[in-house]
Amino acid sequence: MPTIKIPKDRIGVLIGEGGKTKMKIEEVTGTTLDIDSKTGVVEIDTREVEDPVLKLKVEDIIRAIGRGFNPKKALSLVDDEIYFELMDIRSYVGKSSNAVHRMKARIIGKEGRTRELIEELSESYVSVYGNTVAIIGSSLELSIARRAIQMILEGAEHSSVYSYLESKRTDIKRRRQGFF
Repeated sequence: MPTIKIPKDRIGVLIGEGGKTKMKIEEVTGTTLDIDSKTGVVEIDTREVEDPVLKLKVEDIIRAIGRGFNPKKALSLVDDEIYFELMDIRSYVGKSSNAVHRMKARIIGKEGRTRELIEELSESYVSVYGNTVAIIGSSLELSIARRAIQMILEGAEHSSVYSYLESKRTDIKRRRQGFF
């Protein structure tokens, strides 16, 4: 049985009010979740699941909730065309807590505006939590958001990141219209 450890402060979100979120995840994925609220360890019983991709998707759903996404956004991962990616800020700036904090602030932006623009222009979901940045989106949306976040982590000016996102907006519109 796969096990995933999530932060203790996210356990309540995973369980949900009256256990509703946990039950919804189990219903949608056909799994059984055993959540240890003291340690944050989640055991996933996938014996009843025949679809091997869904077995992996449920792990991503739990990881996404553990990384700060609300359950509704995390459950969008059940779709075969939607993916989850986790980026460790420390791999760009080292282990210095000041450097990590500074980069988190750059990604979030003043009043959350940079993160919102990345989400809006890439049509993905972005969560900054702990030492990580998590993204949920289609392969194209995810690659655009990832690149924008990498640009910020590598020290690019916000205006350059916004220009990049604006230029990629056309690609998203074309894909939606079936051009590629």
